Amino acid sequence: MNDALLLIAHGSRNAEANDDLHFMAAEIERGKVYSIAEPAFLELAEPTIDVAAKRCVERGAGTIVLIPYFLSAGVHVRRDLQAWREKLTREFLDVRVLLAEPIGRHPLMEAIVLERAGEALTSKLLGK
Repeated sequence: MNDALLLIAHGSRNAEANDDLHFMAAEIERGKVYSIAEPAFLELAEPTIDVAAKRCVERGAGTIVLIPYFLSAGVHVRRDLQAWREKLTREFLDVRVLLAEPIGRHPLMEAIVLERAGEALTSKLLGK
């Protein structure tokens, strides 16, 4: 049995806005630390959490880690995703379902914010 990551974002009607999550799941699988990484959306986009969780199980997941692709632990993370964890635990009795913390206050976020600021300042200096 493999460990799977189920990356969960809010979802958007704009398909391009959802592409980042699909890209991240593919990059994680390419990195070979996790052989199963599926994108899922709470609403407004496909695949849904149900569909993506079933894909994880079909691909041999013994554990599914729900990864909130969110910057803060608001209602979706604390209430909605906890409810999804409980639902999936009941649905897939032989699979352990865990809920990770959102990306939010991770120490590497500061470096990312500063890098993005530097990129913007550099492009301003270059007249872009």
